[in-house]
Amino acid sequence: MSDSAFSQLHPTLQQTLVSLGYTEPTDIQQQAIPQVLAGNDVMGAAQTGTGKTAAFTLPLIHQLLESGAKGATRVLVVTPTRELAQQVYDKVIEYSQNTSLKCVALYGGANINPQKSQLQKGPEIVVGTPGRLLDHLHIGTLNLSSLDTLVLDEADRMLDMGFISDIKRLMKRMPKERQTLFFSATYPKQVLELAYGLLNQPVRIEVSTSNSTADTVNQLVHPVDKKRKRELLSFLIGSRNLKQVLVFAKTRQTTEALANELKLDGLAAEAIHGEKTQGARNRALEGFKEGKIRVLVATDVAARGLDIPSLDTVFNYELPHAAEDYIHRIGRTGRAGKSGNAISLVSREEEGMLAAIETLIDQRLPQEWLEGFEPDLNAEIEHREKRGGRGGDKRRLKHQLLKKSGGKKR
Repeated sequence: MSDSAFSQLHPTLQQTLVSLGYTEPTDIQQQAIPQVLAGNDVMGAAQTGTGKTAAFTLPLIHQLLESGAKGATRVLVVTPTRELAQQVYDKVIEYSQNTSLKCVALYGGANINPQKSQLQKGPEIVVGTPGRLLDHLHIGTLNLSSLDTLVLDEADRMLDMGFISDIKRLMKRMPKERQTLFFSATYPKQVLELAYGLLNQPVRIEVSTSNSTADTVNQLVHPVDKKRKRELLSFLIGSRNLKQVLVFAKTRQTTEALANELKLDGLAAEAIHGEKTQGARNRALEGFKEGKIRVLVATDVAARGLDIPSLDTVFNYELPHAAEDYIHRIGRTGRAGKSGNAISLVSREEEGMLAAIETLIDQRLPQEWLEGFEPDLNAEIEHREKRGGRGGDKRRLKHQLLKKSGGKKR
């Protein structure tokens, strides 16, 4: 640890890291910790599962220990989802276990009164989602006038059109002279431009190519007709004896319907989405981690903030509207150097989404047609003819489609 970024941390933190089994920092931690300790604004980009949370929480805890600050909110971490807020909170508690520092997690879907009580104790670190943070600012239970550092975790989501107005409202309630840190796995071009406008001469850290996927994740596409996706999903889970499977769909309605259909197939399944209460989401997630639930069907609310140890397989039942969300989804597996599998079930209607994902990650995803679940070639030919506005040699087009499959069938 003598030559690592960890050696720059407070002795109490170093002892805690040793007890937790942390021996060497990850690449993002090695590069980010010194910059945060130096007080610089930072824009950090690293793949999911590479230790970004520790990269900013550890130096911030160090700064609080060094300054001796007590009884006022000095650090604010803003996250897009309740699950991610809880995950960051858990890590802060873990890393600060041998100190007197206090932390609170503030998010909607939970009773606000216990949060009020915790805020009265003067936590130095606050983690929360934008809506609930604004609620507490409005009723006067949260004060950001003493804030030293603002962190946007999953900054790409925090700066998109859905959250940016709330973020700007939060920023108006904190000192202009502060340290600001942005961390994310992806930075779309428009988000990058906005981020530079909110940061003060930021140090940009990229430990891998921006918008890339981890080498530890084996990615595969199974072309299949839309109406047979559920049947194929059940077949793959059963035939491969997969014990813990995370499945992503686009809408709340689809997650609920798919979970119910999987139950009829004899698979223990539950749905998790933004309109479920926090208690229901927590119960589903705990049941999944404990092995009581075999299949967790989730919307993209679960793509950020779910930390499931040794998750082997992620399915994209439907491809996401935003290509960047594909990276966050498959980042739930292949974490901390372990290998994982990301399997996408892609119908002809999703070819445009697949092309956008491949353009973003700058790689062609391998495709494999599974025997018994091959796409209906006649329907595919009709679809392509209509899209092209003309007929054509159906035999030639069929040959092209079979060639595109790579001849890979199982």
